[in-house]
Amino acid sequence: MLKRENILIEALPYIREFYDSIMVVKMGGHAIVDPVIMDGIVQDIVLLKFVGIRPVIVHGGGPEITEKMERMGKKPEFVAGLRVTDDETLEIARMVLVGNVNSKIVSLISKHGGKGIGLSGSDSRLIVARKLAPQRVTVGGIEKEVDLGWVGETEVINPELLQILTDKGYIPVISPIATDDKGNDLNVNADTVAGDIAAALKAKKLISLTDVPGVLRDPEDHESRISRIALDDIEMLIQNKTINGGMIPKVTSSAAAVKGGVGQVHIIDGSTPHSLLLELFTDEGIGTMIYRKE
Repeated sequence: MLKRENILIEALPYIREFYDSIMVVKMGGHAIVDPVIMDGIVQDIVLLKFVGIRPVIVHGGGPEITEKMERMGKKPEFVAGLRVTDDETLEIARMVLVGNVNSKIVSLISKHGGKGIGLSGSDSRLIVARKLAPQRVTVGGIEKEVDLGWVGETEVINPELLQILTDKGYIPVISPIATDDKGNDLNVNADTVAGDIAAALKAKKLISLTDVPGVLRDPEDHESRISRIALDDIEMLIQNKTINGGMIPKVTSSAAAVKGGVGQVHIIDGSTPHSLLLELFTDEGIGTMIYRKE
């Protein structure tokens, strides 16, 4: 085990490199539903602030939305990994994301000595979205179109408010409820929102906290983690099914963020204690980094 002073010395070059840079942290999975894990992650994010990094948090809340829907006797429906969102589901999503998860994260930031401020994509037209077109799906061998309801895709990110807040020492906490040109609220995938915001801010890094250690060559073997993936290799890894299922939207949104100007994207297991610090400030890291070859 490294001595404490060696750990600090190993971290120093990274702290120097990342000083005054913006990093977007996407919180999802157990980071949202487990209060102990959430508390530890927020503590680490506040630490980033105090070593000179400007963090921005984007959070999801899918498991809590599903739980709340089922408690109200409503069955969740998903198409192509996206939640079908009617009027009632949108209201539940707003209640969970804006009223519950967002406020919890802001309170924890304050608990650990930081200055958090809660936002949704509707605030100051931070995220302007458009309603997603009906999706083509095949059911029982028959192809049909399904309208997902109030589900959106990002049209424009207006990052000025985030730049002002981070310049003033605040940690913005953003829920992925956006607005369209007519003033309608739209539920947008949190991974997509995180990537779009990171690209708009030209963030140094986007860190996506999930429930897996990163991209695995064998889903059953957590030791098969791929530590680095170049943009050019993503399509091949999807085709050979190394990247599959729920990891596809995470990796594709990560790739879009890198193409949009983000330095690197890291996909890590948020349930591992201090995974954020280990990925950023140690030589080996613990997740998968997606990067553009120079």
